[in-house]
Amino acid sequence: MDFAHDGATLALTERAFAFVREHALPAERVLDEQLAAHPEQWGDWPIVKQLQERAREQGLWNLFLPGDPEVTGGAGLTNVQYAPIAEATGWSPRLGPVAFNCAAPDTGNMEVLNDFGTPAQKDQWLRPLLNAQIRSAFCMTEPAVASSDATNIGTRIGRDGDHYVISGRKWWSTGAMNPEAAVFIVMGKTDPDAERHRQQSMILVPRDAPGVEIVRPLTVFGYADRDHGGHAEIVFDDVRVPADHLIAGEGDGFAIAQARLGPGRIHHCMRSLGTAEHAVALVKERANERHAFGRTLAEHGVVREWAAESRIQLEALRLLVLKTAWLMDTVGNRRAMTEIQAIKIAVPRAVQQILDRAIQLHGGALAEMFAGIRSLRIADGPDEVHLASLGRAELRE
Repeated sequence: MDFAHDGATLALTERAFAFVREHALPAERVLDEQLAAHPEQWGDWPIVKQLQERAREQGLWNLFLPGDPEVTGGAGLTNVQYAPIAEATGWSPRLGPVAFNCAAPDTGNMEVLNDFGTPAQKDQWLRPLLNAQIRSAFCMTEPAVASSDATNIGTRIGRDGDHYVISGRKWWSTGAMNPEAAVFIVMGKTDPDAERHRQQSMILVPRDAPGVEIVRPLTVFGYADRDHGGHAEIVFDDVRVPADHLIAGEGDGFAIAQARLGPGRIHHCMRSLGTAEHAVALVKERANERHAFGRTLAEHGVVREWAAESRIQLEALRLLVLKTAWLMDTVGNRRAMTEIQAIKIAVPRAVQQILDRAIQLHGGALAEMFAGIRSLRIADGPDEVHLASLGRAELRE
């Protein structure tokens, strides 16, 4: 058993970490200044565009997407190879992923278009997304139903001649507040009378289609996420789009959602490990500089215990994430579902604990970092749903 990454992956990871340290982290202050100067504005900011241009020049672009680099503009990495690079971007959750064009929800939407889109859909939407010429949003969750059970979705997608008509209300639609989000992937029901997991479909809806109304932005633990998109409540009021905007076929929406969310979940976990490592680095710095009761904080037993617990959690979870990535590469996402569910539960929960210790040591700072991780225990399926599914599989005879 070899725990070492190959030479090419190590070299690319080193470049990614250097970029985050030298460019993304220092740029966060610039981003704050740009946000403060235009409090009413949403979208991708000048500093984001500058970072993207620099990252692309360095070959740090679309690294999340496997496949032919000539098509994707990436490096054709496996999940195992991408893991340490995603972790590097997690040191700067606000700017690292978006600088490399590896930020949600665009990553998941690009994977959907890459795997299920028609040639025309890829030309119209995937290529501009791969080039960061546009952004996108994913519209699945609804305010009127418990969306942790995706079969509850109430939005209707009805066929009318050579068009589909979309009617419904969505919220927590990630990225939709960004005016550069030119297309929404919307999940709704095409046949409410079909078998439970064949009722849903996914369809591409242009932002400027008549009947699309962005109702309001939604905050996450008080943070509006104006950095590069935010979350929105959206009404689709008899929105008409051509029939060729349907992704795959009628009734394929639930299967597409599962295919989309698997890679998204592991990417979140990879980045979260980087966020946790950043928090541990901040703890080290503060614990060795601050004094209390006649000695440094690092000399106090409780702080040493916190550091030890954090290191144990990080090392154990990194191995589980890498095992999951390896399974996805070798036997496919479906057969790796148990491990995907396990990391989706375990990583945000543990990183939340690591951040809580860091906050305690910093006297309340790092709250935004904590809020982002805490939200992952809800996003892409709440802990309880994954625990129930994982437990059912574990107890199956």
